[in-house]
Amino acid sequence: MGIRILEIIMFAIFGVMLTMPAFAQPPMKWRGSGGWGTSDQYHRMYDPATVETVSGEVLEVRQFMPRPGMHQGVHLLLKTDGETISVHLGPAWFLENQDVMIEPKDRIEVTGSRITFDGKPAIVAAEVKKGEENLILRDKNGFPAWSGWRRR
Repeated sequence: MGIRILEIIMFAIFGVMLTMPAFAQPPMKWRGSGGWGTSDQYHRMYDPATVETVSGEVLEVRQFMPRPGMHQGVHLLLKTDGETISVHLGPAWFLENQDVMIEPKDRIEVTGSRITFDGKPAIVAAEVKKGEENLILRDKNGFPAWSGWRRR
């Protein structure tokens, strides 16, 4: 009888071992920042010396690819008293997970670095205020909020 119990235990262990791969988690797939990291060319466009604050009405919010090979970003067109300007917010994957939603017809205030992008004026946003809500995108030096622990 002792051998029979041993056979049953061995059979059970063998059966468990055969099913283990079915329960295994797939390995982590690291995706990186998609060109939105602090050492990437696009990030280096932010210049704390050109920071200004503008306000107006949002005309359009859409995704765009700032540079070939980058992951999608989000920008908006803002109509101020003096101009209509493109405001670059950040990577879509970051903005999709924020509580502050910006939509056409919203009145907002944007603080960010004025740059020239593809030959046109634009602002790389550090902060967007919508009513009582604040969307923080960069710190005062332009370090992106989505970079988290990657700080140099």
